[in-house]
Amino acid sequence: MSRFGVRALVVMAAGASLVAFVRRPSADAARVPPPIVASAAPTAALQTIVLAGGCFWGVEAVYEHIKGVTDAVSGYAGGTKATADYEKVSAGTTGHAEVVRVTFDPAQVSFEKLLQVFFSVVHDPTQLNRQGPDVGPQYRSAIFFANAEQERVARAYIDQLTKEKVFRKPIVTQLTKLEAFYAAEEYHQDFAERNPTYPYIVFHDKPKVDRLRTEFPDLYR
Repeated sequence: MSRFGVRALVVMAAGASLVAFVRRPSADAARVPPPIVASAAPTAALQTIVLAGGCFWGVEAVYEHIKGVTDAVSGYAGGTKATADYEKVSAGTTGHAEVVRVTFDPAQVSFEKLLQVFFSVVHDPTQLNRQGPDVGPQYRSAIFFANAEQERVARAYIDQLTKEKVFRKPIVTQLTKLEAFYAAEEYHQDFAERNPTYPYIVFHDKPKVDRLRTEFPDLYR
């Protein structure tokens, strides 16, 4: 079912039935430790990482509230330019995932900390080809790394979380080299900020931002 179909159901649902649409993480954010393996000293003032963790509205909303993140842009990665279109991506056959390109200042927030937030607040990394109410490979969990250093740290972190049995189920997050990032349509950008009372945002994405503020108060802005 497309996210717009789910939104219609959310609008029609009432009371306790809405709870079914709220993400239920398989581990508390407070239980997800930071990465042991650290990145090498950054060579650039700003860095970027492209992350897929379900609907890009919520992913973008979380990272926009992190100190040191200078930009967060919703988009698509994994497919071709010709199919980087919301309606086509929603069919689940393009190879694209809904992603967010996060630009950050490593002097203010580390790559490792962004990964910790990704695995604890942003999404449930044990859900295969879905996230909460959204179903399909376009909603998969993935890290599109920009370079070998990002791949090294991300892979080591997944191994660490697996060995420590932080999650009750296996982590299914894909590690994929970023070939290209395509910005999503303008109406998707800053959607949560511009539509704070939209039912999908209220019941699915706002709780993520609230968790960020609660679990990572030093990062929250």
